[in-house]
Amino acid sequence: MTRLRSTRRSRKQFAWPLHEDARTVGQARAVVRMELSQLSLSSDLVDDAVLMASELITNAFMYGDGPYELVLHVDDKDIMVVVVVVDGSPVLPAPAPHDLAAEHGRGLRIVARLSDGFYGCHPQRYVTQPGLVGKATWFAIPRSGAAGNVVPIRAGV
Repeated sequence: MTRLRSTRRSRKQFAWPLHEDARTVGQARAVVRMELSQLSLSSDLVDDAVLMASELITNAFMYGDGPYELVLHVDDKDIMVVVVVVDGSPVLPAPAPHDLAAEHGRGLRIVARLSDGFYGCHPQRYVTQPGLVGKATWFAIPRSGAAGNVVPIRAGV
């Protein structure tokens, strides 16, 4: 994956095109872990972000259309990191009906819980291919500690 960087003053932006193959989700997890670990985030926060990014990329591959990309927005003011997965489908993601026996359908719930509700979806231009518009599914995490009064999902949920 090739790293691209924007020139915006208020934040750093990194982007990677994602190729739909069996190794990409693992490579993307490694990239997210490496980039966020360099920001001195807690290991729990990095682990949560890696899991959420993995869920969004997997959803994009399963339900979206190519091309795909992964984007990290890092606020220079030490407030927030936003992880974005862009795909070419206009169909917005929606949580699946709650079914404990289902093999799929928990990804957006995991993202909602771990991000303290700071997630969403909207149209967005690709960073790696600025002439294209897709949809961005994203989550945000604080750069210092947990957001709000969220109990970590590992604490018994």
